[in-house]
Formats: sequence, C-alpha cells, structure tokens
Amino acid sequence: MALLEVTNLHKNFDQLQVLKGISFSLEKGQTLSVIGPSGGGKTTLLRCLNFLEMPTQGKIVINGQDGPQILFDSAAGQALSPAQIRQNRLHFGLVFQNFNLFPQYTALQNVSLAPRLQAKANPEYRRDRRAAEQAIQNKSVELLRRVGLGDKLDFYPHQLSGGQQQRVAIARALALTPDVLFFDEPTSALDPELTGEVLNVIRQLAQEDMTMVIVTHEMSFAAAVSDTVLFIDGGVIVEQGPPSQVLGQPREERTRQFLRGFQKN
Repeated sequence: MALLEVTNLHKNFDQLQVLKGISFSLEKGQTLSVIGPSGGGKTTLLRCLNFLEMPTQGKIVINGQDGPQILFDSAAGQALSPAQIRQNRLHFGLVFQNFNLFPQYTALQNVSLAPRLQAKANPEYRRDRRAAEQAIQNKSVELLRRVGLGDKLDFYPHQLSGGQQQRVAIARALALTPDVLFFDEPTSALDPELTGEVLNVIRQLAQEDMTMVIVTHEMSFAAAVSDTVLFIDGGVIVEQGPPSQVLGQPREERTRQFLRGFQKN
C-alpha cells in the first residue's frame, strides 16, 4: 500500500471548481513534484491535503507509522471535528512560500515551539519536564544543524537572509517527524542567488528518502529530484509520470505549451 493515496479529490469555493478529481499515490521515500500555471490548483491541492482547506469530495488515506488511516472520505458523509483535523495534520509538514516564522522567536524557538506544545499534552512531560525539554532542545538544535544553521540558533528572523529563514521553516516542518513533507513553491519568495541553498537542503532530504510533495516552478530541479511529476491545469491532472517523460518527452500538447515558457538550463 502506498504511503499516501489521494482519490478523486475535489474542492469548490461556492460555485468555483478549483480541483476537479485529482488522484495520485505516493510511495514512502518518493518525491512528487507538482507543476502547472498559476491558478491551476496546485496550492489548493496542498492546502486540502494538509486540511487548511476542507476538500469538497474525495478520499485521502495515509499509511503512516500507525498503519493505514482514512483521513478524509466524503462518501462517509461525516464532517471532521477540529480534533480530527489537528490529528490529521500531524502526518504532514508544510513549508510555505513566505516562511511564516514567528518574528518574536529565535530560530531555535521557532523550531522547538510545536514539539513543546505537543509534549505538554503528554503525561511523560509532566512527570519529567526537564528531561522532556532537553530532548526537544537537542532535536531542534540537530534539525537546524541538518539544514546548515547550527551557528544561527539564537538569531531572530529579521537577522537572517530569506534563504536562511526558509531553511529554518524546513527544520520547523521536520520537527514533528511528519510522514510527508509538503513544499509550496519554497523558492518563489527568494532572490535567485538564495534559491540554490534551499534547493540543496531539499535535494539532501530526497537523498535521505524523505517523502515529499513539492509545488515548484524550478523545472531542472524537479527533473533532478522527482520520482513522479504531476502537471495540473484547470484543476485536473493533464499529465503525470516520471520526469524523463513529463518534462523530457511530454505527451500532451498543453504540457509542451507550458514547458516552452521555461528557458532550459
């Protein structure tokens, strides 16, 4: 069974249909890149998978550490409770376009905040708070070192470059050990010279078999790191397959038209 299975996913905003039946599966350790024109539904897809938006129709199944779980199934006809939504989100980490760091917290505090909040609900935290806090601190430091920011632990976001802020955001998304890590155009807010440092971190995660879904406009990067590429336009999957096919020898004219807009490196 695939780690993530998405079946016939729809999302409507009143009368506007943004997603019109998206289906795909993702194996553990694979990287899926989602490409397509602005307004085609890419970001909405990520927001539905992370339950920042509630899908209108379809099914989402995760085969995570606790076995297969149905996170959403419109056929069940039952709305998810706030507690269920919070639980569903624990399976996923999301890295936004614009970092979304808390400006009043240091890099280390930004990374450790969510694990600390989660730990406080655990009886073990109340039994030995000092040990729990130390474990959270150690893991957060290790994550920042992992993204090349071991010397920036006590820096605030305004003291960091855009690329450094995005790497803090990646460490923060990894802090709760998600089953799948989502990236929503992680380099779109960066100057070109800062793009490479963020892409290098994502490339390293791919080599470490982190399961990822990446919405990106970096075609050469998608070709290098992806196991599968989805081309979405108008809320539907126009074409999907290995990058050598979708990006190298696309079968659909709409895909070829879209790719002609990108200068080949």
